[in-house]
Amino acid sequence: MFFKASVLIFAASRLASLALGSPIDSSAVEDSSLLQARAPSSFKHPGVVFDKEQLDFVKSKVNGGEQPWTDAYNSMLSSKYASTTRTPKPRATVECGPTSTPDVGCTDERQDAIAAYTLSLAWYITGTAKYAQKAIEIMNAWAGTIKAHTNSNAPLQTGWAGSSWVKAAEIIRYSNAGWSQSDITKFEDMLRNVYLPELIVGSSSNGNWELGKPYTSASLVLSDLDIQAMMEAATGAAVFLNDGSSYDTALSKFKTRVPGYIYLLSDGPYPKAAPGSGSSESSIKKYWQGQQSYQDNGIAQETCRDFVHTGYGLSSISHVLETLRIQGNDLYGSDLGTRLRYGLGFHSKYELGAAQPDWLCPGKNLQLGLGPITETGYNALAFRLQNVMTNTGILTNKQRPAGTNNLFVAWETLTNAENPN
Repeated sequence: MFFKASVLIFAASRLASLALGSPIDSSAVEDSSLLQARAPSSFKHPGVVFDKEQLDFVKSKVNGGEQPWTDAYNSMLSSKYASTTRTPKPRATVECGPTSTPDVGCTDERQDAIAAYTLSLAWYITGTAKYAQKAIEIMNAWAGTIKAHTNSNAPLQTGWAGSSWVKAAEIIRYSNAGWSQSDITKFEDMLRNVYLPELIVGSSSNGNWELGKPYTSASLVLSDLDIQAMMEAATGAAVFLNDGSSYDTALSKFKTRVPGYIYLLSDGPYPKAAPGSGSSESSIKKYWQGQQSYQDNGIAQETCRDFVHTGYGLSSISHVLETLRIQGNDLYGSDLGTRLRYGLGFHSKYELGAAQPDWLCPGKNLQLGLGPITETGYNALAFRLQNVMTNTGILTNKQRPAGTNNLFVAWETLTNAENPN
Protein backbone atom coordinates (compact mmCIF):
# COMPACT_ATOMS: atom_id res chain seq x y z
CA MET A 1 0.00 0.00 0.00
CA PHE A 2 2.87 2.33 0.86
CA PHE A 3 4.55 1.83 -2.51
CA LYS A 4 1.32 2.16 -4.54
CA ALA A 5 0.52 5.45 -2.83
CA SER A 6 4.08 6.60 -3.25
CA VAL A 7 3.99 5.85 -6.99
CA LEU A 8 0.87 7.98 -7.43
CA ILE A 9 2.28 10.82 -5.34
CA PHE A 10 5.59 10.61 -7.20
CA ALA A 11 3.86 10.83 -10.58
CA ALA A 12 1.90 13.89 -9.48
CA SER A 13 4.99 15.52 -8.05
CA ARG A 14 6.97 14.86 -11.21
CA LEU A 15 4.27 16.44 -13.36
CA ALA A 16 4.13 19.44 -11.02
CA SER A 17 7.87 19.84 -11.25
CA LEU A 18 7.72 19.82 -15.04
CA ALA A 19 4.80 22.26 -15.04
CA LEU A 20 6.80 24.69 -12.92
CA GLY A 21 9.60 24.58 -15.46
CA SER A 22 12.08 22.92 -13.12
CA PRO A 23 12.83 19.47 -14.51
CA ILE A 24 16.09 17.83 -13.63
CA ASP A 25 18.55 17.52 -16.48
CA SER A 26 18.74 13.77 -17.02
CA SER A 27 22.31 14.09 -18.19
CA ALA A 28 23.25 15.29 -14.70
CA VAL A 29 21.72 12.39 -12.82
CA GLU A 30 23.44 9.39 -14.33
CA ASP A 31 23.84 6.29 -12.20
CA SER A 32 26.50 7.12 -9.61
CA SER A 33 27.92 3.61 -9.98
CA LEU A 34 29.21 4.70 -13.38
CA LEU A 35 31.29 7.50 -11.86
CA GLN A 36 34.91 6.44 -11.76
CA ALA A 37 36.82 7.25 -8.60
CA ARG A 38 40.50 7.25 -9.42
CA ALA A 39 43.37 8.83 -7.56
CA PRO A 40 45.48 11.26 -9.57
CA SER A 41 48.96 10.15 -10.65
CA SER A 42 50.29 13.01 -8.55
CA PHE A 43 48.32 14.70 -5.76
CA LYS A 44 48.00 18.47 -5.69
CA HIS A 45 49.09 20.23 -2.49
CA PRO A 46 47.65 21.99 -0.66
CA GLY A 47 44.61 20.14 -1.92
CA VAL A 48 42.08 19.36 0.80
CA VAL A 49 38.90 21.48 0.35
CA PHE A 50 40.99 24.33 -1.08
CA ASP A 51 44.21 24.77 -3.04
CA LYS A 52 46.93 27.40 -3.25
CA GLU A 53 45.00 29.49 -5.78
CA GLN A 54 41.98 29.65 -3.48
CA LEU A 55 44.12 30.51 -0.46
CA ASP A 56 45.97 33.20 -2.39
CA PHE A 57 42.63 34.69 -3.43
CA VAL A 58 41.53 34.85 0.22
CA LYS A 59 44.86 36.36 1.27
CA SER A 60 44.61 39.11 -1.35
CA LYS A 61 41.03 39.97 -0.38
CA VAL A 62 41.79 40.19 3.35
CA ASN A 63 44.98 42.15 2.84
CA GLY A 64 43.03 44.52 0.59
CA GLY A 65 40.34 45.03 3.23
CA GLU A 66 37.59 43.70 0.96
CA GLN A 67 34.27 42.25 2.08
CA PRO A 68 32.95 39.77 3.09
CA TRP A 69 36.41 38.27 3.57
CA THR A 70 37.77 40.89 5.97
CA ASP A 71 34.85 40.65 8.37
CA ALA A 72 35.08 36.86 8.17
CA TYR A 73 38.80 36.96 8.93
CA ASN A 74 38.34 39.32 11.87
CA SER A 75 35.59 37.09 13.23
CA MET A 76 37.90 34.10 13.01
CA LEU A 77 40.80 35.95 14.60
CA SER A 78 38.63 37.04 17.55
CA SER A 79 37.60 33.45 18.30
CA LYS A 80 39.18 31.29 20.99
CA TYR A 81 40.61 29.07 18.27
CA ALA A 82 43.04 31.77 17.11
CA SER A 83 44.75 32.14 20.48
CA THR A 84 48.51 31.76 20.34
CA THR A 85 48.60 30.92 24.06
CA ARG A 86 46.42 27.84 23.70
CA THR A 87 47.66 24.73 25.52
CA PRO A 88 46.88 21.53 23.59
CA LYS A 89 45.30 18.67 25.54
CA PRO A 90 46.28 15.42 23.82
CA ARG A 91 45.32 11.99 25.15
CA ALA A 92 46.52 8.53 24.25
CA THR A 93 42.94 7.24 24.13
CA VAL A 94 39.99 9.43 23.21
CA GLU A 95 36.73 7.84 24.37
CA CYS A 96 33.48 9.14 22.91
CA GLY A 97 30.14 7.59 23.72
CA PRO A 98 26.70 8.57 22.37
CA THR A 99 26.38 12.39 22.36
CA SER A 100 29.96 12.35 23.70
CA THR A 101 28.93 10.67 26.96
CA PRO A 102 31.48 9.92 28.18
CA ASP A 103 33.62 12.74 26.80
CA VAL A 104 37.19 11.68 27.49
CA GLY A 105 39.14 14.00 25.25
CA CYS A 106 36.47 14.25 22.55
CA THR A 107 35.85 17.99 22.80
CA ASP A 108 39.54 18.64 23.45
CA GLU A 109 40.57 16.81 20.28
CA ARG A 110 37.97 18.43 18.03
CA GLN A 111 38.69 21.91 19.33
CA ASP A 112 42.46 21.50 19.18
CA ALA A 113 42.09 20.37 15.57
CA ILE A 114 39.91 23.39 14.72
CA ALA A 115 42.46 25.61 16.48
CA ALA A 116 45.31 24.16 14.40
CA TYR A 117 43.28 24.81 11.26
CA THR A 118 42.34 28.35 12.37
CA LEU A 119 45.95 29.20 13.16
CA SER A 120 47.13 27.77 9.86
CA LEU A 121 44.75 30.09 8.01
CA ALA A 122 45.93 33.07 10.07
CA TRP A 123 49.53 32.14 9.24
CA TYR A 124 48.84 31.85 5.51
CA ILE A 125 47.00 35.16 5.32
CA THR A 126 49.36 37.25 7.49
CA GLY A 127 52.70 35.46 7.31
CA THR A 128 53.00 35.94 11.08
CA ALA A 129 55.18 33.13 12.41
CA LYS A 130 53.51 32.82 15.82
CA TYR A 131 50.39 31.41 14.21
CA ALA A 132 52.31 28.72 12.34
CA GLN A 133 54.35 27.86 15.42
CA LYS A 134 51.24 27.33 17.56
CA ALA A 135 49.55 25.24 14.86
CA ILE A 136 52.64 23.05 14.64
CA GLU A 137 52.81 22.74 18.44
CA ILE A 138 49.21 21.53 18.59
CA MET A 139 49.61 19.02 15.75
CA ASN A 140 52.88 17.69 17.17
CA ALA A 141 51.34 17.27 20.62
CA TRP A 142 48.56 15.04 19.32
CA ALA A 143 50.72 13.18 16.82
CA GLY A 144 53.08 12.20 19.61
CA THR A 145 50.35 11.06 21.99
CA ILE A 146 47.14 9.64 20.54
CA LYS A 147 46.89 5.89 19.99
CA ALA A 148 43.17 5.15 19.63
CA HIS A 149 39.55 6.30 19.55
CA THR A 150 37.09 4.12 21.46
CA ASN A 151 33.40 3.69 22.32
CA SER A 152 30.39 4.01 20.02
CA ASN A 153 31.11 7.47 18.60
CA ALA A 154 34.71 6.62 17.70
CA PRO A 155 34.10 6.64 13.90
CA LEU A 156 32.28 9.96 13.99
CA GLN A 157 34.87 11.53 16.29
CA THR A 158 37.65 10.30 14.02
CA GLY A 159 35.89 11.81 11.04
CA TRP A 160 35.26 15.19 12.62
CA ALA A 161 38.69 15.68 14.15
CA GLY A 162 40.47 14.16 11.17
CA SER A 163 38.78 16.58 8.77
CA SER A 164 40.23 19.58 10.60
CA TRP A 165 43.66 18.03 11.17
CA VAL A 166 44.31 17.40 7.49
CA LYS A 167 43.24 20.88 6.38
CA ALA A 168 45.63 22.41 8.91
CA ALA A 169 48.43 20.02 8.00
CA GLU A 170 48.11 20.65 4.26
CA ILE A 171 48.42 24.42 4.74
CA ILE A 172 51.36 24.23 7.16
CA ARG A 173 53.30 21.58 5.23
CA TYR A 174 53.09 23.37 1.89
CA SER A 175 53.63 26.99 2.96
CA ASN A 176 57.21 26.95 4.29
CA ALA A 177 55.95 27.28 7.85
CA GLY A 178 58.92 25.54 9.45
CA TRP A 179 57.37 22.14 10.18
CA SER A 180 60.26 19.69 10.39
CA GLN A 181 60.28 16.51 8.32
CA SER A 182 60.58 14.37 11.44
CA ASP A 183 57.44 15.96 12.87
CA ILE A 184 55.64 15.58 9.55
CA THR A 185 56.51 11.89 9.59
CA LYS A 186 55.03 11.51 13.08
CA PHE A 187 51.86 13.23 11.90
CA GLU A 188 51.69 10.92 8.89
CA ASP A 189 52.07 7.95 11.22
CA MET A 190 49.18 9.26 13.32
CA LEU A 191 46.92 9.48 10.28
CA ARG A 192 48.03 6.12 8.94
CA ASN A 193 47.86 4.17 12.22
CA VAL A 194 45.14 5.89 14.27
CA TYR A 195 42.77 7.56 11.79
CA LEU A 196 42.70 5.65 8.51
CA PRO A 197 42.05 2.22 10.08
CA GLU A 198 38.91 3.66 11.69
CA LEU A 199 37.88 5.65 8.62
CA ILE A 200 38.54 3.12 5.87
CA VAL A 201 38.29 -0.27 7.58
CA GLY A 202 35.92 0.58 10.41
CA SER A 203 36.02 -0.27 14.08
CA SER A 204 36.18 -3.97 14.91
CA SER A 205 34.36 -3.29 18.19
CA ASN A 206 31.52 -1.37 16.48
CA GLY A 207 30.81 -3.38 13.34
CA ASN A 208 27.47 -1.67 12.71
CA TRP A 209 29.41 1.51 11.95
CA GLU A 210 31.50 -0.03 9.21
CA LEU A 211 30.77 0.82 5.62
CA GLY A 212 28.95 -1.96 3.83
CA LYS A 213 28.13 -3.85 7.05
CA PRO A 214 24.53 -4.47 8.19
CA TYR A 215 23.08 -1.75 10.42
CA THR A 216 21.49 -2.50 13.75
CA SER A 217 18.41 -0.52 14.73
CA ALA A 218 20.50 1.51 17.16
CA SER A 219 22.84 2.65 14.40
CA LEU A 220 20.31 3.65 11.75
CA VAL A 221 19.94 7.21 12.97
CA LEU A 222 23.66 7.97 12.76
CA SER A 223 24.87 5.80 9.92
CA ASP A 224 24.84 8.24 7.00
CA LEU A 225 25.97 11.24 9.04
CA ASP A 226 28.86 9.11 10.27
CA ILE A 227 29.80 7.85 6.84
CA GLN A 228 29.83 11.27 5.16
CA ALA A 229 32.12 12.60 7.91
CA MET A 230 34.34 9.52 7.72
CA MET A 231 34.72 9.83 3.95
CA GLU A 232 35.59 13.51 4.25
CA ALA A 233 38.41 12.76 6.69
CA ALA A 234 39.52 9.65 4.80
CA THR A 235 39.78 11.54 1.51
CA GLY A 236 41.75 14.35 3.14
CA ALA A 237 44.10 11.96 4.92
CA ALA A 238 44.69 10.06 1.69
CA VAL A 239 45.65 13.30 -0.06
CA PHE A 240 48.05 14.30 2.72
CA LEU A 241 49.63 10.83 2.69
CA ASN A 242 49.71 10.66 -1.13
CA ASP A 243 47.88 7.35 -0.67
CA GLY A 244 46.11 6.50 -3.91
CA SER A 245 44.70 3.23 -2.64
CA SER A 246 42.95 4.82 0.36
CA TYR A 247 41.78 7.68 -1.85
CA ASP A 248 40.12 5.27 -4.28
CA THR A 249 38.57 3.24 -1.46
CA ALA A 250 37.11 6.35 0.17
CA LEU A 251 35.70 7.67 -3.09
CA SER A 252 34.20 4.36 -4.09
CA LYS A 253 32.30 4.28 -0.82
CA PHE A 254 31.39 7.96 -0.96
CA LYS A 255 29.80 7.76 -4.40
CA THR A 256 27.50 4.93 -3.30
CA ARG A 257 26.40 6.73 -0.13
CA VAL A 258 25.32 10.13 -1.45
CA PRO A 259 22.45 8.75 -3.63
CA GLY A 260 21.11 7.01 -0.53
CA TYR A 261 21.29 10.21 1.50
CA ILE A 262 19.66 12.85 -0.74
CA TYR A 263 16.52 12.06 -2.74
CA LEU A 264 15.70 13.20 -6.27
CA LEU A 265 12.34 12.77 -7.99
CA SER A 266 14.21 10.96 -10.75
CA ASP A 267 14.96 8.17 -8.26
CA GLY A 268 11.35 7.03 -8.48
CA PRO A 269 8.67 6.94 -5.80
CA TYR A 270 11.11 6.20 -3.01
CA PRO A 271 14.84 6.77 -2.31
CA LYS A 272 17.72 4.69 -3.48
CA ALA A 273 18.71 2.18 -0.84
CA ALA A 274 21.94 2.96 0.95
CA PRO A 275 24.27 -0.05 1.24
CA GLY A 276 23.17 -2.20 4.15
CA SER A 277 20.02 -0.22 4.94
CA GLY A 278 17.47 -2.52 3.30
CA SER A 279 15.02 -1.79 0.47
CA SER A 280 11.73 -3.06 1.91
CA GLU A 281 8.89 -0.70 2.79
CA SER A 282 9.55 -0.98 6.50
CA SER A 283 13.32 -0.56 6.06
CA ILE A 284 12.95 2.58 4.00
CA LYS A 285 10.47 4.16 6.39
CA LYS A 286 12.70 3.39 9.35
CA TYR A 287 15.92 4.48 7.66
CA TRP A 288 14.31 7.76 6.54
CA GLN A 289 13.05 8.62 10.03
CA GLY A 290 9.40 7.74 9.34
CA GLN A 291 9.07 9.66 6.05
CA GLN A 292 6.36 7.97 3.95
CA SER A 293 6.24 9.82 0.62
CA TYR A 294 8.74 11.78 -1.43
CA GLN A 295 7.33 14.77 -3.25
CA ASP A 296 10.27 17.12 -3.78
CA ASN A 297 13.92 17.07 -4.77
CA GLY A 298 16.44 17.37 -1.96
CA ILE A 299 14.86 15.75 1.08
CA ALA A 300 17.60 13.93 3.00
CA GLN A 301 17.74 10.77 5.05
CA GLU A 302 18.06 12.84 8.24
CA THR A 303 15.64 15.67 7.39
CA CYS A 304 12.99 14.28 9.73
CA ARG A 305 15.56 13.76 12.46
CA ASP A 306 16.73 17.38 12.50
CA PHE A 307 18.40 19.94 10.25
CA VAL A 308 21.52 20.12 12.44
CA HIS A 309 22.62 16.58 11.61
CA THR A 310 21.43 16.93 8.03
CA GLY A 311 23.69 19.97 7.78
CA TYR A 312 26.65 17.89 8.89
CA GLY A 313 26.02 15.44 6.07
CA LEU A 314 25.54 18.14 3.43
CA SER A 315 28.70 19.89 4.60
CA SER A 316 30.83 16.76 4.33
CA ILE A 317 29.46 16.04 0.86
CA SER A 318 30.45 19.53 -0.29
CA HIS A 319 33.92 19.19 1.25
CA VAL A 320 34.58 15.86 -0.46
CA LEU A 321 33.36 17.16 -3.82
CA GLU A 322 35.63 20.19 -3.50
CA THR A 323 38.65 18.02 -2.70
CA LEU A 324 37.83 15.78 -5.67
CA ARG A 325 37.65 18.78 -7.97
CA ILE A 326 41.05 20.00 -6.83
CA GLN A 327 42.51 16.53 -7.39
CA GLY A 328 41.16 16.32 -10.93
CA ASN A 329 37.89 14.41 -10.26
CA ASP A 330 35.31 17.19 -10.74
CA LEU A 331 31.92 15.62 -10.01
CA TYR A 332 29.90 18.77 -9.39
CA GLY A 333 28.22 18.29 -12.78
CA SER A 334 27.34 14.69 -11.98
CA ASP A 335 24.53 13.06 -10.04
CA LEU A 336 26.40 13.79 -6.81
CA GLY A 337 26.58 17.52 -7.45
CA THR A 338 22.93 17.60 -8.48
CA ARG A 339 21.93 15.94 -5.21
CA LEU A 340 23.98 18.42 -3.19
CA ARG A 341 22.42 21.35 -5.07
CA TYR A 342 18.88 20.21 -4.39
CA GLY A 343 19.72 19.16 -0.83
CA LEU A 344 21.01 22.63 -0.01
CA GLY A 345 18.06 24.32 -1.70
CA PHE A 346 15.42 22.14 -0.04
CA HIS A 347 16.71 22.68 3.48
CA SER A 348 17.52 26.37 2.96
CA LYS A 349 13.89 26.99 1.96
CA TYR A 350 12.54 25.70 5.25
CA GLU A 351 15.35 27.23 7.27
CA LEU A 352 14.20 30.57 5.85
CA GLY A 353 10.65 30.01 7.10
CA ALA A 354 8.70 28.19 4.38
CA ALA A 355 5.65 26.38 5.73
CA GLN A 356 6.07 22.66 6.34
CA PRO A 357 3.82 20.69 3.95
CA ASP A 358 1.66 17.87 5.29
CA TRP A 359 3.63 15.18 3.45
CA LEU A 360 6.98 16.19 4.99
CA CYS A 361 7.86 14.43 8.26
CA PRO A 362 4.19 13.64 9.07
CA GLY A 363 3.38 14.03 12.73
CA LYS A 364 6.61 15.91 13.45
CA ASN A 365 7.61 19.56 13.42
CA LEU A 366 10.79 20.29 11.48
CA GLN A 367 13.74 20.76 13.81
CA LEU A 368 15.63 23.62 12.16
CA GLY A 369 19.23 24.72 12.65
CA LEU A 370 21.14 23.92 9.47
CA GLY A 371 24.28 25.66 10.68
CA PRO A 372 27.10 27.47 8.80
CA ILE A 373 27.38 24.80 6.12
CA THR A 374 26.23 26.31 2.81
CA GLU A 375 29.21 28.38 1.64
CA THR A 376 31.31 25.66 0.00
CA GLY A 377 28.50 24.07 -1.98
CA TYR A 378 26.94 27.42 -2.88
CA ASN A 379 30.22 28.84 -4.12
CA ALA A 380 30.91 25.82 -6.31
CA LEU A 381 27.44 25.27 -7.71
CA ALA A 382 26.01 28.81 -7.89
CA PHE A 383 28.97 31.20 -8.08
CA ARG A 384 31.35 29.12 -10.19
CA LEU A 385 28.90 26.98 -12.20
CA GLN A 386 26.10 29.56 -12.34
CA ASN A 387 23.26 27.31 -11.17
CA VAL A 388 20.25 29.20 -9.82
CA MET A 389 20.12 28.56 -6.06
CA THR A 390 17.94 31.38 -4.76
CA ASN A 391 17.09 30.07 -1.31
CA THR A 392 20.59 28.81 -0.63
CA GLY A 393 21.97 32.19 -1.67
CA ILE A 394 19.63 34.09 0.65
CA LEU A 395 20.49 31.85 3.59
CA THR A 396 24.22 31.99 2.84
CA ASN A 397 24.24 35.79 2.80
CA LYS A 398 22.07 35.93 5.91
CA GLN A 399 24.55 33.79 7.86
CA ARG A 400 27.70 35.68 6.86
CA PRO A 401 30.28 35.66 8.17
CA ALA A 402 29.87 31.92 8.69
CA GLY A 403 31.60 30.81 11.88
CA THR A 404 32.18 27.32 13.23
CA ASN A 405 29.95 24.55 14.52
CA ASN A 406 32.76 23.59 16.94
CA LEU A 407 32.90 20.11 15.40
CA PHE A 408 34.48 20.26 11.94
CA VAL A 409 32.98 23.17 9.98
CA ALA A 410 34.80 26.50 10.31
CA TRP A 411 35.26 29.88 8.61
CA GLU A 412 33.80 29.05 5.20
CA THR A 413 32.82 32.61 4.28
CA LEU A 414 36.53 33.38 4.56
CA THR A 415 37.71 30.44 2.50
CA ASN A 416 34.89 29.95 -0.01
CA ALA A 417 32.79 33.09 -0.50
CA GLU A 418 32.79 34.15 -4.16
CA ASN A 419 36.06 32.30 -4.70
CA PRO A 420 36.48 31.77 -8.46
CA ASN A 421 39.44 29.38 -8.27
